[in-house]
Order: sequence, then structure tokens, then C-alpha cells
Amino acid sequence: MKGFLRKVLLGSAAALLIAAGGAVLSLEESYRGFQGQVFVRVERGVGAIGIGRGLEQAGVIRSAWQFWIARAMRPSAKLQAGEYRFEEADTVWRVFDRLAHGDVYFLEFTVPEGSNIFDIAHAVGGTGIISAEDFLRAASDPSPIHDLAPAAKTLEGYLFPATYRLTHSTTAVQLCRQMTGQFRRQWNKLAGGRTVDVHKMVTLASLVEKETGVPGERTLVAGVFANRIRKGLRLECDPTTIYAALLESRYRGAIFRSDLASHNAYNTYQNTGLPPGPIANPGAEAIAAALDPAKTSYLFFVAKPSGGGHQFSSTLPEHERAVREYRNGSKTATKSPRKAG
Repeated sequence: MKGFLRKVLLGSAAALLIAAGGAVLSLEESYRGFQGQVFVRVERGVGAIGIGRGLEQAGVIRSAWQFWIARAMRPSAKLQAGEYRFEEADTVWRVFDRLAHGDVYFLEFTVPEGSNIFDIAHAVGGTGIISAEDFLRAASDPSPIHDLAPAAKTLEGYLFPATYRLTHSTTAVQLCRQMTGQFRRQWNKLAGGRTVDVHKMVTLASLVEKETGVPGERTLVAGVFANRIRKGLRLECDPTTIYAALLESRYRGAIFRSDLASHNAYNTYQNTGLPPGPIANPGAEAIAAALDPAKTSYLFFVAKPSGGGHQFSSTLPEHERAVREYRNGSKTATKSPRKAG
């Protein structure tokens, strides 16, 4: 009887060893139980059991217990939270290593300087992660910057141009908070603790950003606008007219007389002073120019016939001469040669 039991025990032990060996060997077998590509989100604090089940459900590994075995054999490895993309058949060991190395997936999303909320909504909608409608809805809530700019009606102007990382779990609200957080960091650097009206400065910076892409002109353009405001002259800034038309869903790709005649509060051809808020999201250089405009007597600027910048003038006769030069030398130019913009 004892001999029989001993044989049974030895047989069972051998079977277990064979099974264990087979289980370990299975970690080296490639597997793919999904089509195309699949994304798996590993939340912070989730253990190997939860991770294994998620990988099995997504078809990345054949069975959750395979991941548990890998974890038991590599107990000191630190598995990184984040989103992971899987496209090809892979072994459990390679999947485990990717999580241990933090090979997380993200999509880089770049917001160029001078983009407005409509531009950003269109671009982010193209990623397939956040819809344009959701972004516009989130950007219409100014609460993330209310303490800095209580007069702001939306987040226009405070969505700082930079490159951001998106995952499939990123929401429109989260993206807006990333962007306004970056604005805060940049503003603190540039403002240097000075006491100014943030909303007015950002509004002025947005006009500067839209009027010129030439770095050396930004403080000059800011100075022209500051001078015109001080003298009670209308800014007559073309980009504000375009923004007013965008807000009313009537922009047709060019400025028409009806746009110039619009009494929308953003149209600086009909209203004196700055518009109610920013017309775009300015970069650091435009914000710096708004904070420290050039001190000149300039009241006008117009595009140079040859391109590459503007001709600045202090008097109306000088400006009218510059406009004639512009018209004579650049018949195909698209920029309108008006007083300030």
C-alpha cells in the first residue's frame, strides 16, 4: 500500500512539474487574439490580477494566469500605469517587459501660436480622441482661469500654444486644464509678479500674435495699439473683424464690407479700445510684447510690398504713402492695407 501511494505521489509531482514547465514555456509563445490594434489602460494601483484580466479580455495574452506566473517570477519589477497599444502577436514576457519599462502610448498634439478655439477644436477632432464639439464645450467654461482673469467668458487666450500628449482616455476638460496649466506657468515667468490686468494683457497679446509673425515687430505692433488706445482711436485690426465673423458663423474666408460694418463687440472697426477678450491664443513672445510695448510715436502699420514685415508710420500722410507703395508694389497681396492692421 505504501509503495502504491508513493508511486501516486511521485506521479502527481511529475505531472505538476510537467504542467508548471508547460506553463512557463507558454510565456514564450506569441499570441494575438485581436484584430488591427488594441489599447489597454493600466490604472495606477491595479495589481497583477487586474492587469492580467485586462490583457486577456483585450486578446493580448491567451490567459490571465500567464501574466500572474510572469509576475511571480519577476516580483521586483515595477509595472507602470498608462495606456499601452498592441498591434502584433507577442509573448507574455515581452508584454510584461513593456509594462515594466513603461512603454506607454501617447499621441503628440501641437497647438501653433495664434490658434483660436475653433482651430484647436478642428485639429483635436482630427485625432479621433476628443471630438470638436466636446472641446468647444470644455473651452467655453472659463472656470480654470477665473482666479487670474475673472472677466474671461471662455478659455480663448489661455490655451497656451505648445505640444501636449493625449491618450485615448484624455477628455476635453483634461486637455483644457493641461493647456491652462501651461499658460499659468508661462504667465508667471513673463509677468514676474507685476500687478496688471491679465485679461487685457492677454487680449492685446492675441492681437499682436495675429498681426505679425516677425519676432522683431511684436513690440512695435503692441506699441501701435497702445498708442491708439491712449489717443482714443479705433484699433481697426483686421483679425478682430474675422473673429467677430467666426463667432457669428458668417466668416467666408475674406473680409467684406458687411464684416467691417458689423457692430459685434469684437469688431474694432466699429468699437474703440480692446475687444472684450482674446481673439486667439498667443505665445510667449506676443505676451511679452503686450507686457512691454515699444515706446514710439507710431500709430499705423501696413504690410511691405515685398513682404516680410510692415511699414510703421506716425502720421496719416506717412501711412497713406506707405499704403500707396503697398498697392503699387504688391497687387496680388492678400493682407488688407488698413490703418492699424
